Amino acid sequence: MLQRRILLSVLSALLISGNAYAGKLALVIDDFGYRPKEENQVLKLPVAISVAVLPNAPMARQMATRAHQQGREVLIHLPMAPLSKQPLEKDTLRPDMSQDEIARIIHDASLKVPYAIGLNNHMGSAMTSNLAGMQKVMRVLDHYNYYFLDSMTIGNSQATRAAAGTNVKVIKRRVFLDDSPNEASIRQQFTRAVRLAERDGWAIAIGHPHPNTVRVLQQMLPELPADVTLVRPSQLLNEAQRVDNTPPAGRPGNKPHSSFRGGQTCMIKHPLPPVPATRALMVVSESVTASPLVQKVTSGFSGLHLNFSSLKQ
Repeated sequence: MLQRRILLSVLSALLISGNAYAGKLALVIDDFGYRPKEENQVLKLPVAISVAVLPNAPMARQMATRAHQQGREVLIHLPMAPLSKQPLEKDTLRPDMSQDEIARIIHDASLKVPYAIGLNNHMGSAMTSNLAGMQKVMRVLDHYNYYFLDSMTIGNSQATRAAAGTNVKVIKRRVFLDDSPNEASIRQQFTRAVRLAERDGWAIAIGHPHPNTVRVLQQMLPELPADVTLVRPSQLLNEAQRVDNTPPAGRPGNKPHSSFRGGQTCMIKHPLPPVPATRALMVVSESVTASPLVQKVTSGFSGLHLNFSSLKQ
């Protein structure tokens, strides 16, 4: 009976420790404030899913407030200059701006997106790849309690280097869910994010309030593996960011959305027969019982029992 109790205690401890090391997956939906129909569908998904709101969107304040009231994490989705030549949105951050001008834009954005605790870049390949420009951004953010989620629209982003010497914490996107609007592609990207979370312990995926993205999340989130937990981005601020998102050597680092390749899955040519759950538990039980730690503990208790019996006689 004593051995059985010890075994149950050890198994419980293993289950608890296993849960503590579960993979963490953070999902952020960008471009909030323009599509109320799809955004309201996003707000019906688990509250761990965070939203990034464009400050100049017509429904920015309303959607930020609604998300906050649900207990979601809100970010400012701040436009930053891209490498491509295209018309810039109002108050887009550019590398040639003064720090005062950047401070004004971030201050205005904080008023338009209430309850924000983080900031990430909308586009921004030209801005985030410019060290001097990003240093100005980080010096401004140092006066706020914002973290910076680097959308990694370019491989040689300088955000992390620019934050050195400030209190701004930087985390990085690892997967874009919907670069392709194709539903099958979104499913593939979601699966990739889950596998990265399982492999490395964490992953951050960014998507948009497109109908296909919402549909995929509605269908796949209930099937999330038991070893992966949905978390808010701020819960990853102290995670060891071990993965290098920069492009491989020899590949140009100035292309937006540089091709990031996740870990490949080893394919088994001949599928192994399934192991019954009862047998699996039996194997774990036998392994734990035979472990030196359990043997030592049980022998110690046996010795105590013998000593107690001799005292009674």
